[in-house]
Amino acid sequence: MFDHRRAIKRTFVRYVYALCVFAGALLWGPLAKATEPLLVGFGMPLTGYLALNGKATLLAIQMWADDVNANGGVMSRPVKLIYYDDQSNPATLPGIYTKLVDLDKVDVIVSSYGTPQIIPVIPFAKQRGLVLMGLCGFAPNEVFKYDRYFAACPSGVNPEVEIGRGFFEIAASQTPKPQTIAIVSVDTEMAKSTANGARELAARYGFRIVYDKGYPANIVDLTPVIRAIQAAKPDLVFVASYPVDSSNFVRSVKELEFQPKMIGGAMVGLQYAAVKAQLGPLLNGFVNYEFYVPETTTASLGIKNFIERYQVKAAQAGTDLLGFYAPPFAYAAMQILKEAIEKTTTSDIAKLDQGKIADYIRSNQFDTIAGAIRFGTNGEWQTARNLLVQFQNVKNSDLEQFRKPGTQVILYPPAYKSGQMIYPFGQ
Repeated sequence: MFDHRRAIKRTFVRYVYALCVFAGALLWGPLAKATEPLLVGFGMPLTGYLALNGKATLLAIQMWADDVNANGGVMSRPVKLIYYDDQSNPATLPGIYTKLVDLDKVDVIVSSYGTPQIIPVIPFAKQRGLVLMGLCGFAPNEVFKYDRYFAACPSGVNPEVEIGRGFFEIAASQTPKPQTIAIVSVDTEMAKSTANGARELAARYGFRIVYDKGYPANIVDLTPVIRAIQAAKPDLVFVASYPVDSSNFVRSVKELEFQPKMIGGAMVGLQYAAVKAQLGPLLNGFVNYEFYVPETTTASLGIKNFIERYQVKAAQAGTDLLGFYAPPFAYAAMQILKEAIEKTTTSDIAKLDQGKIADYIRSNQFDTIAGAIRFGTNGEWQTARNLLVQFQNVKNSDLEQFRKPGTQVILYPPAYKSGQMIYPFGQ
């Protein structure tokens, strides 16, 4: 016999169950979305000639992700990094970023490390309308003028001039004022741009150029180059070089006992821990650009705590043991990206609005571990903050001396000046 009461009861239970499932979907669906990871994608040189700084930059980004996740993520979403080794080869990058966006479905991208690695990513980001934080490149957006590109490093809106400004300011302040200059550069895009800026600055400050030549990137013996510069008898020597030839340049200058009044400027590589250790006391007297050194005058920037944490991890990661150059600024770039996402996105962040994120970054000042950062119209820092330092009192190859004030004395800008220049070179 059919039991109407039992049938009605079963129907009611099924109805209540279905209602609970529906309500649960409404309640937990957005929460499930919110707990999906925020995917950050990038290529990075983990092998090849850029690997040392590539690994250092990766470590900084990993530290940022760990810090963010320990504090609840980005709008409650844990950060997950997806990255591939670009082998220090720019040709790999269009394919890597296509994979990141089309297959891995990352939410945001950041660049690889270094000028040659950033340049091929900008047109990809521009084509897809993506925000791109550039991790320490030298004016890579000069040609593309992409309005959603933003630079991590403090080169200023006119990098090719700003990187050498401190050198020329300090040279012009000497008494008696030096009169002549040699400009020498390796055959790379960054170095050639820097040399262009040096020519402009030489004219502005009234220095007569007596030598102005480049040399091939694959050069091994720089002795003939140094001898040619020596024969021109310049008061000043402005050098735009890359890591391997920077080391060789320093050694050759010392071996030939070449003693202009001032030498250095834009020598990439002298910022690295391994190069500092290799050259040791040979560095004394050289002046060069840096982004950060641990002088007492830079304590207010807030980088010190990051550096202490970074250095603990660096040995295990097999990367630069000091971390003064790219890492703090890569971390700061990620801080900026996080703030921009959180300020422009609703609680349902399955889809980010890249245009709003870019507008926010372009329109606001950010407080980061690298200090206050505001961007100019070309995506570079509105106010440059390159440091000009002089190596002094370097005793040996022990890295510990570079962790303390006194071996990398800041000469420029005046706000961060920490000591006096030893002049002339070799004194």
